[in-house]
Amino acid sequence: MPAAGRVLLRSVTMWLLLQSLLLLASCLRSAAAFPKGCYPSEEEGLKTFRCSNAQLTEVPRDIPNDTNKLYLDSNRIPFLPRDAFWDLPLLLELDLSHNAIASVESGAFRGLAEHLHSLDLSSNRLVSVSKDAFSNLKAKVNLSNNPWLCDCRLQELIRTVDLAAGSSGGIVCDSSAQEEHVGKAFLQVIADTDFCNVYKKTTDIAMLVTMFGWFAMVISYLVYYVRQNQEDARRHLEYLKSLPSKQRRSEESSTISTVV
Repeated sequence: MPAAGRVLLRSVTMWLLLQSLLLLASCLRSAAAFPKGCYPSEEEGLKTFRCSNAQLTEVPRDIPNDTNKLYLDSNRIPFLPRDAFWDLPLLLELDLSHNAIASVESGAFRGLAEHLHSLDLSSNRLVSVSKDAFSNLKAKVNLSNNPWLCDCRLQELIRTVDLAAGSSGGIVCDSSAQEEHVGKAFLQVIADTDFCNVYKKTTDIAMLVTMFGWFAMVISYLVYYVRQNQEDARRHLEYLKSLPSKQRRSEESSTISTVV
């Protein structure tokens, strides 16, 4: 082989080796950025990021922003902060089941409204969540197997979200203002009880009692004020009667005009 050909072949070989080393370094650097137990993959043509059973205590950062399916199930995540998934505009499925989530801040799912179609929050520690946390979310949501407090807040939440098929029976009253509701499926309970209507009636009664209390106080003060003035006027008139007649007439006129 001519010397020029050998030089060219060697140059191409070195270039390919360099590219391979750069690609390997990039992969190692990306892998090192992921939390322990997390890894990217591709499933059914969708970019997937798995962090199942990774002992996570928060939503990890540096999740690839082209992720379509995110699995954060079976960890120890206690709450979801605002904008927790803001950098994942292509996310279609989000699995947060079997964690310790007890709080979901308003805006936690901000940025996911248009694309997310599956959200699993089953088997967590949710007791009460504001409906605003799921504002504009179109995803099918699984809220089963949580220690729910059955009240107006939960009723409003259930009316806001689109429950995943077959998950409604798993939304059970762990606690309630009425003991007979405990242990029953929430949808079964609200078929006979409107928690928000009961709350409204209680609020209205409380407002009426408060208004009546203030009204009674005002009336009592007016009665006291009138009686006090009448007593002062009576004493003054008795005092005037004890005065000489000329001075008495002058002061009586003054007193009468003051009372009137």
